[in-house]
Amino acid sequence: MTEELKIGLTNEMERETTDEMSAQKVYPHVPNVYATRAMVGHFEEVCADLVLPYLGEGEQTVGIGMKFKHLAATPLGMKVRFTAKLVEVEGRKLTFEVEGFDEVDKIGEGIHERFIINAEKFNSKVADKGK
Repeated sequence: MTEELKIGLTNEMERETTDEMSAQKVYPHVPNVYATRAMVGHFEEVCADLVLPYLGEGEQTVGIGMKFKHLAATPLGMKVRFTAKLVEVEGRKLTFEVEGFDEVDKIGEGIHERFIINAEKFNSKVADKGK
């Protein structure tokens, strides 16, 4: 992690919603709209992408927590936009404020936490766990 990783950094990304992002991909008896699981994944993506340029050799981040609200439904095919702001750095623990918007409404908001890991060490522990 470089010293340039500071509170206040922001990132934004936009995606077009697809059939693969439908809530019905998880459970068929719900509306065919942009799924909460997809929004949470997009929250993770915008945060992970924000810190990527500031990571050292062999470092990655993993999600360790999220508290969010899904505020409005989004029809499939509509574009969604996500913003992330780094609000706290505690050693290797990073905390972000996240928001999501479709072409009409604010669709989500929350707090996401990520942790900077050594990828080789992490992957080794996961492999050992799988044995």
